[in-house]
Amino acid sequence: MLDYGLDLSEITREAALPDLLAEGDDLDAAVSAEADWSRPTPAEGWTIGHQIAHLAAADANVLLAIRTPEKFAAVLDEDPDAVAAEGAARPRAELLERWRAGRAEAAAALGEIPLDQAFPWYGSQSTARLAVTLRLMETWAHGQDVFDTVGVEHRPTDRLKHIAALGVAGRGLSFYAAQLPLPTEPIRVELTSPDGVVWGWGPDDAAQRIRGSARDFCLRITQRRTLDETGLAAIGKDAKAWMENARVFL
Repeated sequence: MLDYGLDLSEITREAALPDLLAEGDDLDAAVSAEADWSRPTPAEGWTIGHQIAHLAAADANVLLAIRTPEKFAAVLDEDPDAVAAEGAARPRAELLERWRAGRAEAAAALGEIPLDQAFPWYGSQSTARLAVTLRLMETWAHGQDVFDTVGVEHRPTDRLKHIAALGVAGRGLSFYAAQLPLPTEPIRVELTSPDGVVWGWGPDDAAQRIRGSARDFCLRITQRRTLDETGLAAIGKDAKAWMENARVFL
């Protein structure tokens, strides 16, 4: 299956790739200003070092999948917690440099590969369009853990639109993971951007609706906040079930 069968027509690599780079730079500034990477983050058992090591490993996996796809199967057997722990045990300066170099190299590779060229990924074949958006989502989500830890504002930007679009396109994953039937009725999603513009998905006349800020929606689908911790309004049984079980990764 290519790109998990998701409709990603709304997302363009040309727009998402610069946003991936910018999100990495914002997180880089936050972690560079924090001397103690052993501080625990909201992810149980993970320190700031674990978060950065995880992102660095994911970038390395992207490069492996693109350059030597025949070797990617070995990655599927890895324990993410063990990989993060191994990276977090490295000296801070070494890990920071590894992450910086790796994310730049991965972004360059994703910008160069033809959009119709598939490469292996977890349970699917991916294209650069999906991979760039996944890297943006993951950088933002793990970055949120770091920003929460160091007490610095994670400033919302229009980069959230790519993450929100991914969450809407992957709605079925939330129901699949919760072992719930996929809704047959449409759900309208209306999210207010950081600039006050309303982003919308789904039929305007849908009875079931989700409304709120784009930031809250992204926090929910990446499981950084519970539904009650957001200002999201879910109208309708299926809309509420989606937000109660929201996720954008397995």
